[in-house]
Amino acid sequence: MNNQKKQSLVSLTKAGIVAALYAALTIVLSPISYGAMQIRLSEIFNNLAVFNKRYIWALTIGCAIANLNSPLGIVDIIFGSLGTLLMTSLSYFLSRRVKSTAGKLAIAVVVCTLMTWTVALELHFVNHLPFWPTYLAVAVGEFISMVIGAVIFGILSKRIDLTK
Repeated sequence: MNNQKKQSLVSLTKAGIVAALYAALTIVLSPISYGAMQIRLSEIFNNLAVFNKRYIWALTIGCAIANLNSPLGIVDIIFGSLGTLLMTSLSYFLSRRVKSTAGKLAIAVVVCTLMTWTVALELHFVNHLPFWPTYLAVAVGEFISMVIGAVIFGILSKRIDLTK
């Protein structure tokens, strides 16, 4: 196997592992992963998008798989996954020129927290929940998950090159 194929296989494997971890953690913790009051701990992995763009698709696919279990059904599978695609893409593009890991992770925390309006909008239209209180509740849960993830991946990035 040539080096380029080996690198592609390694990259695909890493993306697959992240997608599987995201989906598994969401489903195992489903009582707190869905709804207006949620702390989706699998969102810690959204921080990976600032290190390598492969994780954008890994997280989007992981979210789609996890949302097969969502009480919102097909709406969450489609729009929840698109929300993840949008927030992780935005995190990646805004952090590309930032040198410090802390700066990159701060961008991910802020972007992903603010982008929870997509989840609040879903819950507003499907479950007829009030938008602003729902947005606030989901954003708080996202912020908690993202900060936990930023700490974890900040520490890991000192020992492992997460960009490769």
